[in-house]
Amino acid sequence: MAVSTDALYVKYKPLLFSLAYRMTGSRAEAEDVVQEVFLQWARRPAAERELEHPKAYLCRMAVNRCTDLARSARARRETYVGPWLPEPLLGAPAAEGDPAAAFERDETLSIAMLLLMERLSPVERAVFVLREAFGFGYDEVAAMLEKTPANVRKIMSRVRAKLDGERADIAPPDAGFAEELLLAFRRATSTGDLEPLFRRLAPDVVLLSDGGGKTFAATVPIHSQARVAAFLGGLARKMSPDDMLVPAVVNGEPALVALEGPERAVRSVMAFRLAADGSIRGIYIVRNPDKLRHVSEGLRIP
Repeated sequence: MAVSTDALYVKYKPLLFSLAYRMTGSRAEAEDVVQEVFLQWARRPAAERELEHPKAYLCRMAVNRCTDLARSARARRETYVGPWLPEPLLGAPAAEGDPAAAFERDETLSIAMLLLMERLSPVERAVFVLREAFGFGYDEVAAMLEKTPANVRKIMSRVRAKLDGERADIAPPDAGFAEELLLAFRRATSTGDLEPLFRRLAPDVVLLSDGGGKTFAATVPIHSQARVAAFLGGLARKMSPDDMLVPAVVNGEPALVALEGPERAVRSVMAFRLAADGSIRGIYIVRNPDKLRHVSEGLRIP
């Protein structure tokens, strides 16, 4: 007897959303993919839905849709104003017992890793995500992508050659990282002292600011310890008494959210890439208002 579409939706929505988000870097597109996949499933004749492994079939449909989106997204980004950053996901990793828990606890969710994965082709990204984030076997991945297991192994080997060097130098921030950085910003705001900010920055730190042409943001990457510290100091000095930074968990890691004015409107999310020695190698500031809607809806504003 076929399992109902509603039952499959409840069971596999977390998996498909997590897969689609890692493939696209967009919450909005991931939600659209999930809806399209289940609509397509529901339209299939009942006899065709009598599948032994609906999970693999649903994942294959999601990957195919994400691959199409990735190709069109690359074309759109040629005209994107300034650096492009993934849409931030607000919240901590899923709790034990939550059906999404297994899909929210690995490095492939971080902003830093999502940016690294932008170097991959859509097929390479699919293989990497299915293997690394979800632990599917080579035979399973091959079936989903309609390739041979040997071909999938070759693709995975190619992916590792592209990513492993930089991937090894990405460390997750500790629990107190955001609070420490928040204190440094407050000191810069009140006294103009940039030294606590400067101290955490790696010499080769890079700052990316994504405004999408819809709000003020740096339209080119900012490189070097001195220039990034000066940029951050400028942001701190421009903050009014009604503005504030609050710590948050974004993409499973500590981050800062900037709130503006007495209405506490979310104006940016600041995520980080830490090196193995604990220094900040990357700073990612999402200011595009289209990418902040879910943050505004989900953040508990003090």
